[in-house]
Amino acid sequence: MLLTDAEIRSAKAKDKTLKLFDGGGLFLLVTPAGSRGCVRKLVTRAGQLAEFDFPVHPHMLRHACGFKLANDGQDTRAIQHYIGHRNIHNTSRYTELATARFRHFWKD
Repeated sequence: MLLTDAEIRSAKAKDKTLKLFDGGGLFLLVTPAGSRGCVRKLVTRAGQLAEFDFPVHPHMLRHACGFKLANDGQDTRAIQHYIGHRNIHNTSRYTELATARFRHFWKD
């Protein structure tokens, strides 16, 4: 939900247990502390409203982010660090489907 700065300050003052997640200034997700289920329901419902033919879950956002970064040509090690993978092999899966990023490596 979109809130003004004054509304955010007011919400924080009224309930110290609220966790506020800023989505880049466009949206603000307000949930009770530790409410992973709320996020799961929100993401699942968004997938249903989009009429996807498969169930959507929050972990898919992590994968979508990794694929987006790989397709944009970001460094695989940087993606690994950003996503939080311990093993680079997990991150390299994103680059396997982003073969277009390697086209400029060789010229005929």
